[in-house]
Amino acid sequence: MKELMGIFRLMLHQKRDIVFSIFFGVLAGVTAVGLFAASGFLISKAALLPPIQTLAVLIALQKLSSLTRAASRYAERYYSHRATFTILSDLRTTFYKRLEPLAPGIFAKYRSGDLLARIVGDVESLQNTFLRVVYPPIILVLVFLCTIFFVSFFSLSVALVLVIGLLLTGFIIPGWFAYREQRFARSVRARRGELSTEVTELFQGYRDLKIYQQLGNKEAELNAVAARYVAEEKRNGLHAVSNLAWNTLATLIISWIVLGLGAYLVADGQLEGVFLALLVMTSLTVFENAAPMAILPGFFEDSRHAARRLDDVVEATVEPNYRPFELTRAPELRAEQVTFAFPDQERPVLRDVSVTFPAGSKTAIVGASGSGKSTLLQLLLRMYPADGIRIEGTPGQEIDPEAIWRQSNVVLQQNHFFYGTIRDNLQLASSEATDDQMTEALNQVGLSLLALDDRVLEKGENLSGGEKQRLAIARIFLRQAPLYLLDEPTSSVDALTEQTILQHLFARAADATLLLVSHRLAGLEEMDQIVVMEQGQVVEVGTYADLMARQGAFYALKQVEQSVFTPDQLVR
Repeated sequence: MKELMGIFRLMLHQKRDIVFSIFFGVLAGVTAVGLFAASGFLISKAALLPPIQTLAVLIALQKLSSLTRAASRYAERYYSHRATFTILSDLRTTFYKRLEPLAPGIFAKYRSGDLLARIVGDVESLQNTFLRVVYPPIILVLVFLCTIFFVSFFSLSVALVLVIGLLLTGFIIPGWFAYREQRFARSVRARRGELSTEVTELFQGYRDLKIYQQLGNKEAELNAVAARYVAEEKRNGLHAVSNLAWNTLATLIISWIVLGLGAYLVADGQLEGVFLALLVMTSLTVFENAAPMAILPGFFEDSRHAARRLDDVVEATVEPNYRPFELTRAPELRAEQVTFAFPDQERPVLRDVSVTFPAGSKTAIVGASGSGKSTLLQLLLRMYPADGIRIEGTPGQEIDPEAIWRQSNVVLQQNHFFYGTIRDNLQLASSEATDDQMTEALNQVGLSLLALDDRVLEKGENLSGGEKQRLAIARIFLRQAPLYLLDEPTSSVDALTEQTILQHLFARAADATLLLVSHRLAGLEEMDQIVVMEQGQVVEVGTYADLMARQGAFYALKQVEQSVFTPDQLVR
């Protein structure tokens, strides 16, 4: 039950609608009992041929009860569903606010398909918490108490039978099935997440699977996962039907007992015969409120496990206490003895990294693949929490990551492009950019052949690797920022175009602090400093001339590059 405490707190925000829905729900239940009880009494009374005035009063009461029941049932549905959908909206908003600070680190812990299943499916499942879990027992108990109080005026024995029926159909049978439901709900939800993951991977990797002729194997895996999910759903459905059947059987047995006991009391002279039909109709009607209790265990376990799966995702989040952070000039960045490993990985990617990037400086970070260059850049961007990062002397943990992103121009190795037009994707950087400014940015990165209204497919599937990189650079040309963080921004661009782009880039970032991660060592002569990394550590820092004179790690990398890319080999 503790898993649902967060949902219960959200319910308190909708107290008005919840109170109204309970009031009208009880009123609808009580008037339904009164309507059928009056019908039974009317039939019995009519058999005795009483004066027509007596029957007229009963008929009027019936009509009043039926109108009241219909109106209250409508009001109950209106308020209960409005409360449910408002709670669901609040839940989505609250969960997203807690989830957003975890990105992108959350993707190292959860596969995208599983995360999608939790965000969509589990949140959707929690809409039943109020309507199917909290609400039915309250209505059941209140309507039963009113009915038992009413029946006790005719027979305490029949009232006692109804109390037993309340305990049996409202608590004992649902409680037993709730105990058995635990393993079913957990298994179904796990299979659903597994299926979502497999479907997501199939669509995302369809092209590679097709090329390597593994599509059939992946489809077979997907079908196997789908079959397991269907089997679990079937078992869960049979369990729910069994619960409903047992509850219905108990309801009918109680009604038969009321009939038999009432007949005995009539024969014994303890009850007038005219009230027998009234008691039987009352027992049949009041147990209609017990029907939702048959499906309550399934919804309870479903909601509980959904809440637990969502809590597992965001349980590590704490309310941040960030300082106000505004950059009025090019900032100084520092890494002080930074050691970092990705979540659920023991091997550190960075080990005891200490380096300073002076304000307004232009720094290149170079090294072999896997040396930790991109990771260091991501830590400076606060994409992952790490100790030892300082921006303008302020510890990174005290800075809102969005404040850094808002005041930085960033190009990463993987840049996302949304389905739309070139204009739509450029305006991510500046919604106020004019067509002339966007056209100029495209020209400066060598994309003059692209028009602003040209279509971009999802993830930029209709763009080449070089076009994606140049379009990402064009985006940052549309706004000024005191900090530039670039992770191999031109790795897929030819040397001539790269030189032109970097000239425009350095001109725009003349007064800014600029960090450039690169595998290419050509053109670094103008950098203020070069940071050389190996196996997660900084091994050299200095200017181009200093590092070449030192003949250390950078010099060795430069010699390798020159030996590979000689004019003779390029001709071949």
